[in-house]
Amino acid sequence: MQLETLNDLFVQEIKDLYSAETQLLKALPKMVEAASAPELKEAFEDHLAETEIHVARLEKICETLNISPKGKKCAAMEGLITEGSEIIAIKGKSPVKDAALIAAAQRVEHYEMAGYGCVRTFANTLGFTEEAEILQETLDEEGNADKRLTELAESIINVDAEAVEES
Repeated sequence: MQLETLNDLFVQEIKDLYSAETQLLKALPKMVEAASAPELKEAFEDHLAETEIHVARLEKICETLNISPKGKKCAAMEGLITEGSEIIAIKGKSPVKDAALIAAAQRVEHYEMAGYGCVRTFANTLGFTEEAEILQETLDEEGNADKRLTELAESIINVDAEAVEES
């Protein structure tokens, strides 16, 4: 694909997000299984359900604009998931691994927020008002997931991980 217009870039970035989200659908169950804190398991399970909705939204946008969501592999998400898999495979104390899982998950959230922010802005510029609103909704949910992970880290997970060091 060539990038000759903003629309070309918009389509490419939508495909990238679709690839990222579908890769995440496969990775999140592993994160759920690897988490030891019930609150973290729940946060990952909730985000898995949201991710299914994000994929459906991207498919709806593609259908409306008559484009295929497929055809691009998101190498960045692939790398982030590989890093998360490495954390899952590492031996260690549960609270410390949970803190590492949160760090990996927040890298994913920040990547997604950047992507959704860009495509939302492209959609607005291109006059795709309804699509921009849908993308903003997803962007808001990604931000809320990131905030929830921060709150868990600060109130429970990191505190428990530090207690492991002191014992």
